[in-house]
Formats: sequence, C-alpha cells, structure tokens
Amino acid sequence: MQNFKKIDDFLYEIPRTEPMRVPARFYSNDEMLVKIQDDRSLSQLANVATLPGIQKYALAMPDIHEGYGFPIGGVAAFDLDEGIISPGGVGYDINCGIRLLTTKMSGEEIQPHLVNFLNQLQRDIPSGVGSSGAFTATPEDLERILNIGARWALEKGFATEHDIEHTENHGSIEFADAATVGNTAKRRGHDQLGTLGSGNHFLEVQKVIKIFDKITADAFGLFEDQIVIMIHTGSRGLGHQVCTDYVKLFNANLPKFKFVLPDRELACAPINSEEGQNYLKAMSAAANFAWTNRQMITYFVRNVWSEIMLRDASELKLIYDVAHNIAKIEEHEIEPGKTKKMCVHRKGATRAFPPHHPEIPGDYQDEGQPVLIPGSMGTSSYVLAGTKEAMNQTFGSVCHGAGRVMSRGEAKRRIFASNISLKKQLEDQGIIVRCRSNRGLAEEAPLAYKDIDSVVQVVADTGLARKVAQLKPLGVVKGE
Repeated sequence: MQNFKKIDDFLYEIPRTEPMRVPARFYSNDEMLVKIQDDRSLSQLANVATLPGIQKYALAMPDIHEGYGFPIGGVAAFDLDEGIISPGGVGYDINCGIRLLTTKMSGEEIQPHLVNFLNQLQRDIPSGVGSSGAFTATPEDLERILNIGARWALEKGFATEHDIEHTENHGSIEFADAATVGNTAKRRGHDQLGTLGSGNHFLEVQKVIKIFDKITADAFGLFEDQIVIMIHTGSRGLGHQVCTDYVKLFNANLPKFKFVLPDRELACAPINSEEGQNYLKAMSAAANFAWTNRQMITYFVRNVWSEIMLRDASELKLIYDVAHNIAKIEEHEIEPGKTKKMCVHRKGATRAFPPHHPEIPGDYQDEGQPVLIPGSMGTSSYVLAGTKEAMNQTFGSVCHGAGRVMSRGEAKRRIFASNISLKKQLEDQGIIVRCRSNRGLAEEAPLAYKDIDSVVQVVADTGLARKVAQLKPLGVVKGE
C-alpha cells in the first residue's frame, strides 16, 4: 500500500485501481503516516472502496487503525438503490459513543470530594464483560427501549427534555425494530443498562484547561477550570450479538447476493434487500439501546453527584451525546448543487455537522454541533465544533479519538515487562484511577495510542472541525 499520493498537507489518496470503484482518501501528518503503515488499515480502506454503490471516496480519519472489515476511523457512504450495508462498517460495539456533562464546580472545589466521588461511581456503575447494572429491563421495557431509545428514559423519569434535545437523533432512530433483534442479543442486554462494559470504555472526571473559542465555549456552557464528566460506552453485549448474528447471516447469503469480496470481514447485503433492511433496523435498535445505556449512566452519575457533593443533581447539564459506530440514512451533497440520501457508515468516526444544520440543537445553531473527542486515560480530551468543510470533504465526519498504535496484547506485554505501575504513574500525574483489573488498565495504557493532540490538530488544520476546549483527566473509572 505504498501506492498513495499526497493531495495537500494532511490529505492522501490511494488512486482507484481495479477492483476499486472509487479512490480512497485518508488524513494524516508525516509522523502518523509511518505508524499507519504498520498494520492493514490502508489495505482495508482500499477494500472498502470496492464495495457496490460507494459514493465519492472511501475515507479514513487520522486516528485510522486496523479493524474488522473496515478500518477503525473509516467513513463510507452508499447509494440507497445500488449500495450495501455492512456490519463491519459499523463495528461490534454498535453506537459506542461519548457524552459530556458540565458542572458549575471548579477544579479546586472538587478536590476534597474527588476520591469519594470516584469510589461511589465505581460502586454504582458496574464495568466489565457481562456486568449487570442496578436496573433490569422487563421484556416489555426492553422492546420499547429498542424501538424508541432514550425517549423511554424520559417516560420513566431517568432523563430530562434537555437531555433528549442534546443527544444525536434525540437518542432514537425511528427506523429501529425490536423484532429484528435476536433473542440471544436481548438476553445479553436486558440487565446491562447503566453499565460501562470493558475495553476502552470509561467514566472520567475532567477539568477544562484551555478554551480556544470563547464564543462557542459559552454557547456549549464551558469555562476554564470547570469540572466536566465524560461518559464513553456503547450497546454492550446486545450490540455485539446483533453484529455477530448479521455477519453470520450475510456471509451465508453472499452467493445469493452475487458479491465477490476481497475480505470476508466485509460481509454485506444490498441495503434495499430484506436482509439489509433487517440489519439496518436491528442496528438502529442496538443504537437506541446504547443511547439509553448512556442516559441511565447519566442518571446514576447525577444521583452520586447529589449524594457526595450535596449539590442539586440538575446542575449536571448534558452538552451533547454523539455516536461513533453507526450507519445512518443522511442527505449529503455529492456534487455542487446536487444532494442525495445515502447510508453513511461511521466506524470509529464522529458526526460533525456545521452551523445551521437542522439536525443539531437550537441553542447550537450558530456554532455547529459539539464534537466530543476522548483521550486515552492519561491524556487530554477535546471538544470541537462541526464545520461546513466536513460536509464538503467527509460527509460531515471527523475522528473519534487518538487511535491505537498497538494491540491490547502488546500493550499488556510492554507494561508488564517494564515493571511499571501504570496506576502509580497516572496518579503521579494527578490522575486518580479506579480499575479492579491491572490487565484492563494495561490494555488501555496511553502508550498504546497515537498522540491525541496531533490527531485533533490534523482535524483542525484541515478545517473539518474547530477546536473549542481542551480537557484534562482528574479521575477515571475504567471499563474492565
């Protein structure tokens, strides 16, 4: 995959050659370019460009790394008549995403309470593979959650109207249909609402350390030295099972679809086929579950805040909740003056819609959609704002984080071989860590990731998003 050319300072293109249907483009700086070539991610990106109905380009953000089928950091849009839908273009953790809550508290004010706050969060919000939460959904509740998403939480008193208004899609994709989600998936998910899960998921107490754009920060409710709370998790076992079920179904039906794929991990179906429509409905239902999961965690965080801080829980305001593993029907311009509806796959990529877009909250219309980019436990996170340039270049998409540079296994080997106490190392940096598993902690060590500052700077320098605020972690409750 040395066959790429530089388009401008941060944009590269793999030219179209057979069997690619469109060119492939990716964003990087010179330093990250070396690391990108260490895995199969560029080959995977070129493979995405071979899929039927793909529009304009197969795209990848600067946090690109190898994934299942599509590279993580991948974006691709498909025609609704001739195109496909692929579980590998969404990922196993359907609607893994980020939400950010603001507080009125400063860094100095929280310090006497921080340890107790983190301890109680760890007790009240379970993490780990297969972990169960404080809430178990009845079959009737689960059906409604899958069908209407976070609006169920509003009905039950676990959410506010402000929460729903400030969640992507208002926390619900209407196309969802619980009937297309298998019983095994439902069984795995029924007791997992309000849980973090494992891997790179976390709940983090952060401090705003820099404001880049005061007007936009004011609109988002951010100020310097402010305490904010970031939640990163997805659809848990339910979403994983939905992906597993439909990958198996699509692979079994490849002869029927007459697809010849360069990689079986790209298993897909025509989006207008019965199988394709059923996956879209099931994936949407899993996305609804994920939004509800993050909303339930928000409810529990507010309760802990009130208990430990002795402050009103309503003080915790949701800036935004955005998905970064999803496929959605959206309308985009494919050539000047011509728009069309397409199925946009974002896998490890974040929606970044510009000012005055009808799908973003009314109070952000002049500023653009909040774009939430998490760091890697010991590094900064960022709040950005979407731009028109992202609509022009990337179907309104940007990066979703730093992006891995080594596998979880390699990260563990390096940490354990060095005899470094990662927990102590983080605490020496002023970051309190709550994680019951040293293995889980080592898998997500900062050394396993690219430099988040560089990734975000590429996005900013290309005009795909504007930097609004930089956040520093003070305490982390880690998925285990």
